[in-house]
Amino acid sequence: MKAVILVGGEGTRLRPLTVKAPKPMLPVVNRPFLELVISYLRRHGIQDVILSMGYRSEVIEEYFGDGQRFGVNLAYVVESSPLGTAGGVKNVEKYIDGTFFVFNGDILTDLDLGAMLQFHRERGACATLALTPVDDPTAYGLVETDPDGRVRRFVEKPRPDQITTNLINAGTYILEPEILEHIPPDTYYMFERGVFPSLLDRGSPLFGYPSDCYWIDIGTPARYIAVHRDVLSGRVEHLRESIPIGTAVTAGAGTRIDPGATINGPVVLGEGVQIEAGARVRGPAVIGDGCRIGPESEVDGAILWRQVRLGARVVLRECVIGNNATVDDDSVISGGAIVSDGCRIGCRNHLDRAVRIWPDASIAPNTISF
Repeated sequence: MKAVILVGGEGTRLRPLTVKAPKPMLPVVNRPFLELVISYLRRHGIQDVILSMGYRSEVIEEYFGDGQRFGVNLAYVVESSPLGTAGGVKNVEKYIDGTFFVFNGDILTDLDLGAMLQFHRERGACATLALTPVDDPTAYGLVETDPDGRVRRFVEKPRPDQITTNLINAGTYILEPEILEHIPPDTYYMFERGVFPSLLDRGSPLFGYPSDCYWIDIGTPARYIAVHRDVLSGRVEHLRESIPIGTAVTAGAGTRIDPGATINGPVVLGEGVQIEAGARVRGPAVIGDGCRIGPESEVDGAILWRQVRLGARVVLRECVIGNNATVDDDSVISGGAIVSDGCRIGCRNHLDRAVRIWPDASIAPNTISF
């Protein structure tokens, strides 16, 4: 089996985190998110992976190469202009020679791919969509099915009085190659609004595969933070063996922790991290390579990328700090705030309420307070 992963989007909802890196390369527990996805596919026996790319594609290709280091064979196809979910798959048609999987590159899941494939084959489906339950389907598109799983209809962003199921499209598909005949070449075209509704209209065997397995779309800052909590708490089954969970604390080579510092897991520390006297780190938290946590500073549920520098008595809670950022003494960053690459936050600032600071910005001391 081959798999196509759609990684061409610009990640606009995640900006400014995606200004300098494509969304699939954002670190999750100090590894590029796409690496976690590829590891999941390999665990299910999928070794041939085609990446349908667009925005900042060179960053992805430089990191993964031919894929051998990650146990897969990678092929790259770059869009010259955005083609949408279906158009992106059509663009890799030359690599497709049989039944294949399609994955959205911003979704982490524990879906049992073998069980889904068996379901697909038993029903003679031309396309099978993974479905997942959500508390509020009004923000998504719900998928109604018959008792045997055959799709009855789609309702995009339903009103409360239109809700007949809590199952939504989970962004993982099994497709037969003839589906590609229904996608126009070199055209922006979507599975959700084009291919699947047209298959339904023609009476083609289109099925939904429901599952209550773990599923998250990391497409917003809040969900990007949430996926770290989920991984470190052990909610993602296929990552439990490779990532510390519960109360565990792991540290990379060259990390130095002062005896007067306190660390409560789950916490992942990268290589060459320095944690100074009186500092406190409370999990779930991730601190990237080369970071320095200054004396009496506090990191609580925060995500720090590489080479972050914290001064003295800094407080970070439920926030994201990008590469090479500096936060000076007595500043507080909390409430889902984002400080992106290369920023300098001067002394005694307080960033809160999901404020976003764009790359390389400099905020003078005593400038922002909530």
